[in-house]
Amino acid sequence: MSLKQIVEKYLAIAGGFTFLAPLADFGLERGEVERIFSALDEDYHISRYFHFSQVSGPGYLIDGFEQTHISIDEEIQSIL
Repeated sequence: MSLKQIVEKYLAIAGGFTFLAPLADFGLERGEVERIFSALDEDYHISRYFHFSQVSGPGYLIDGFEQTHISIDEEIQSIL
């Protein structure tokens, strides 16, 4: 998935920027979620717009930390 596709999918799940979206709802296999989001989290230009949290539900290891949800800042549009 490209960054643009991830943001579009996030908006479909969360209903808008800054709202929480379960990582499980992205419709990807566990390994894909962990690989894709870990890579994005390691990129400073992208990660500053991503906010992971551990709330409830299935957890994923994102860059070594267990996370369940993501929110994305609207400002990410400046790099799409």
